[in-house]
Amino acid sequence: MDKLTKKLKENIQGIKSVLSAQDILVYEFQAGDGTDCAIVYTDGMTNKQLLGDLAARPLASLVPSDEKTGFTLDEIKGALLFPELKEETDPEKFFAEVLDGNSLLLVDGIDTGLIVGAKMLPVRAVVEPPTDIAIKGPREGFIEDIKTNMVLLRKRLKTSELKFELQKAGRRSQTNIAVCYLDGIVDKKVAEEVIDRIKEIDIDCIPDSSYVAAFIAPRKHSIFRELGTTEKPDILAAKLAEGRVGILVDGSPIALTAPFILTEDFQSSEDYFVSPFMATIFRAIRFVAVIIALLLPAFYVTAQLFKMQLIPLGLMLNIASSVQGLPLSPSLEMFLVLLVLEVLKEASVRMPKYVGMALSIVGALVLGEAAVSAGFLSTPAIIIVAFSGICLYTVPNFTETGSILRWLFLIVAGSLGPFGIVLLIAFLLYYIISADAFGMPLLAPFSPLVPQDLRDSLIKYNMQSLRRRPKLFRSPNKTRLKPAGDKGEE
Repeated sequence: MDKLTKKLKENIQGIKSVLSAQDILVYEFQAGDGTDCAIVYTDGMTNKQLLGDLAARPLASLVPSDEKTGFTLDEIKGALLFPELKEETDPEKFFAEVLDGNSLLLVDGIDTGLIVGAKMLPVRAVVEPPTDIAIKGPREGFIEDIKTNMVLLRKRLKTSELKFELQKAGRRSQTNIAVCYLDGIVDKKVAEEVIDRIKEIDIDCIPDSSYVAAFIAPRKHSIFRELGTTEKPDILAAKLAEGRVGILVDGSPIALTAPFILTEDFQSSEDYFVSPFMATIFRAIRFVAVIIALLLPAFYVTAQLFKMQLIPLGLMLNIASSVQGLPLSPSLEMFLVLLVLEVLKEASVRMPKYVGMALSIVGALVLGEAAVSAGFLSTPAIIIVAFSGICLYTVPNFTETGSILRWLFLIVAGSLGPFGIVLLIAFLLYYIISADAFGMPLLAPFSPLVPQDLRDSLIKYNMQSLRRRPKLFRSPNKTRLKPAGDKGEE
């Protein structure tokens, strides 16, 4: 089909030849003077009652001002009571609109179609996200509908400076993507770079925002994240106010943010609803817990194999009595216990909720106790792995990276000993110091050192001390908080 004609039957036939799926329906009716009309829509994605009340009924009682020439496009538009009306003559564009849930109105004698915004997509309710549970603070979370997510963000940022740049990606899915930022606060170069990278995405289908993150991340094979994620609109609004760029993807409840720094993983939305002193303690606990999770299994193995004097004498004697007669080496034993932990974690996540809980209890208690009693594993190894797993989950967004790093530390500890651990730490520090995502080093504000931004890193200052926006994000608007009585320019 090249273009619309003034003959309705030809237009319907051409549309059906392209949109031949059975859920693409054509509703034909007549206007007040007997002129044939038709509405093309996707079944299940359109509000049929709205189309009938605000389109079909007004047109059924409409007569043209001039019976000889028939209806004009302006007369049709004036009769429709929809706020969302758009003229369209390009077949590719109105095909995309119909598949997206909108409707196409055609009138005999008029070679222009009208896109009617009567979309009604099935969406779930706005509830608290399962990954960002907070005791204090807002509990609303994003859902899979991009329009609802845009509204949730707009509700928190009632300013004309909030901009949404709408894009589409995916040759067949035509997924809607909204790049959001605060004009005058965001670094324009970062926003333009994000938009340009989204335009370069060339793939059949984009079902989730993780696909977008994989395509626009500067380092494709990095074990560290280069884009932030959140399921809460209040967190995204706060990040936009700092000068970041947000990315909303239709079909995904997870929003992306750029630029991203590693210290974000150790921060929580609840830190901003408690006292700065408690927030600092919580962040320090998370940081120490991650260090323990990464290094404790490796330290246990290297202490047994290379440097037993690293362990206090009394504890060393207890460990020696526990591992006596075990058929496995310390490194192989720790490797096996970690593997069992990962298998149990995967099984408990994939299994139905109540079965998964029972499976976790059976695996952790029954299997562990039986393995120790049978002499396959030692009690210290199970305790260390269990404690390491608990510590890693204090920072949920770091669990994937942390699991990989824990395996790496265990391998170098079993093969090279303390020297291997120090060498791997040095390599990781070099890697994250040199890593750059959208012009932002992952280890900022520690490397490079930005004293101003240290006030909201691992240490949390009070809100009155955060008068300036983070210097790292190069915002043209530096002032975030004005003292009382200060009416000077920003």
